[in-house]
Amino acid sequence: MNNTLDTLKKGEIATIIDVSSKHIPLKLLEMGCLPGNSVQLVQLAPFADPMYLNINGSHLAIRKETAIHILIEKETA
Repeated sequence: MNNTLDTLKKGEIATIIDVSSKHIPLKLLEMGCLPGNSVQLVQLAPFADPMYLNINGSHLAIRKETAIHILIEKETA
C-alpha cells in the first residue's frame, strides 16, 4: 500500500517510491530524496511542521506541504 511521506509516524521506516519533481525543490533531490531510498521520521517540530527525517543516513527537515508529494511504501513488521 502506497502512502505519502506526510503520513509517517515517529520512528516509522519507509521506502520512497516516487517523487513529483515538479513540487520538490532540487536541493532535496540532491540530498537523497530519491526513489528507492529509505526514509525514517525522526522527529516532528511543534505543530507537526516541519518533519525531521533520516534519508539514507542524511538528516534533513522538510515541510508537510512538500512531503505530500513524495510517495512511500511503509515497511511492515
